[in-house]
Amino acid sequence: MTQPNPYILAADNPSALLTFLHANRSQASCQDEHGYSLLHAAASYGHIDLLRALVQEFHVDVNLTDEDGETCLFVTESLEIAKCLVEELGIDAKIKNNEGLMAQDTIENDGSFPAIAVYLRGVTGTSTSETLEQPIRELNGPPPLPPNISVNIGTMSEEEANAGIGEIDPEFKRRIDELAAREDFHTEAGQSQLRALVADAIRGVGAETQDRDVRRRVE
Repeated sequence: MTQPNPYILAADNPSALLTFLHANRSQASCQDEHGYSLLHAAASYGHIDLLRALVQEFHVDVNLTDEDGETCLFVTESLEIAKCLVEELGIDAKIKNNEGLMAQDTIENDGSFPAIAVYLRGVTGTSTSETLEQPIRELNGPPPLPPNISVNIGTMSEEEANAGIGEIDPEFKRRIDELAAREDFHTEAGQSQLRALVADAIRGVGAETQDRDVRRRVE
């Protein structure tokens, strides 16, 4: 008799999976070639009773991670599941994946489940900007200078700073001013709109730069 696929059962028939696991307990902690586990499946598909059974009855490590370093909290699509993982099963909400992001960051970046992101920010006591601050500093930090080399740091005029840079788009400046004047500017919603506005501006600058590079090659 062909053995059933536990991952399919975890998605479509959690009761049948529990029956299967009672006869094959070692399969409770199984992971596929990408590290995807039954915990990930149970959390993703919202099967809370299966999730509890895997951790409490079959003693699967609730902090089990896949090949991307992500626990089942990263794939949670239900606030009830997130609360169960954190408050009942003791998952570590501060675990970071291979990109240095916590579950709250990936969920917030996806934008599909804002209630879960807000809940997890309350659990971890951190915001997305705080999580990303250190990796950004490391990325942008200058390499160490060779021996006997020093750098004198001074100031430059606004004209020097803007040399070679076009004038600020008046429409972009207007949108920034309008956003900054709003009462909810410092709220999460206001800051989210600010990030989106800046991202749009960066994409616009990138497109202009690419266009100039293409013209240089052609010319």
